[in-house]
Amino acid sequence: MATITLKNIPENLYERLKAAAKAHHRSINGELIHCLETLFEPRPFSPEEQLRRLRRIRPDLPPDAVTPEEIRQAIDDGRP
Repeated sequence: MATITLKNIPENLYERLKAAAKAHHRSINGELIHCLETLFEPRPFSPEEQLRRLRRIRPDLPPDAVTPEEIRQAIDDGRP
C-alpha cells in the first residue's frame, strides 16, 4: 500500500475530520481513506435504497424545513 503525508491542513478542516472519525469509531487515517473511497469509488444506490435512506431521516426533519415555494424554486432552478 502507498503512504501519503498531508501538510498544511486547515485547523477547522482537521477538527471536522477528527470529529467525523470519532463519530464513526475510526482513526483519522481510516476516516480519510473512507472519504477518499466515497469520493472516488461511489457505489450506485438503487431507488429502493434511496427511499429507505430518505424514510430513515424524514422523521427527524421539522415539518416546515422546506416550503412548497422552495421546492418549486429548486425544481425551476434545475431546469435549463
